[in-house]
Amino acid sequence: MTFEELIQKGGPAMWPLLVLSILSLSTIIDRLWFWTNLLIKEKQTVTRVLEAARRDWSIATEMARRTVKQPIGRFLYAPLRLQNPEPEVFKLALEAAADDELASMRKGDKLLEGVIALAPMLGLLGTVLGLIGSLGSIRLGDLGTSSTAGVTVGIGEALISTAAGLVVAIFSLVFYRLFQSLLFNQMKVFRKAGNELELLYRQYWQKASLNQYNSQDQNSYFPSSWVQNSRNVSDGLEQDKKPTDFSPESDVEPPPDEPNNN
Repeated sequence: MTFEELIQKGGPAMWPLLVLSILSLSTIIDRLWFWTNLLIKEKQTVTRVLEAARRDWSIATEMARRTVKQPIGRFLYAPLRLQNPEPEVFKLALEAAADDELASMRKGDKLLEGVIALAPMLGLLGTVLGLIGSLGSIRLGDLGTSSTAGVTVGIGEALISTAAGLVVAIFSLVFYRLFQSLLFNQMKVFRKAGNELELLYRQYWQKASLNQYNSQDQNSYFPSSWVQNSRNVSDGLEQDKKPTDFSPESDVEPPPDEPNNN
């Protein structure tokens, strides 16, 4: 039986089933390509960005920026592109990026869900319509005669649509569950990478805050009023200083001449 004969014998319900199968197959191919590329490069990207963050945050930001074509790269770059954010802002940026990326990974899921739900119903509808057409031509007087032989053939052909609908639904369901498991695993990867990056940033933020506090504490060891008063006093002393005159024409009177006894 060729494909064209199968479509003809399956009845009118075979055409919408054919459309659903094409949509399901195209979605499956697209998602397989997406997940294959993601899983190949994801682990390497996370490792490089986290290792760079332990040494220099500017290098980590640049490495994450170069991988923005990948979901994990966009997820890691979202908080790193901010200018010295607080830890809570850093965490919010990670959560928002994770929600966006995980939502985009669900692309095609609704279509597969629709195919899984509609394909068996369309197959059953085709079978019912075929049975109606086959049994509608039977008369009570023809039961048990050779004229009813064609009815069994019609019933067999009517069941083709049911089988086709189940095949399409089962095929779509297998890949749908596969994509759901990959999505669930991706959620764990995002959570682990995000927690490690947030922990590194909190450590960096604590060290930076401590260094800034120490520098401010050293500058404010003496009150500013004391520093200003000391400067004013020193300036006044410098202004009161006068150069000492050691020239011969000074105001010091010469000693009186000794009397001459001669």
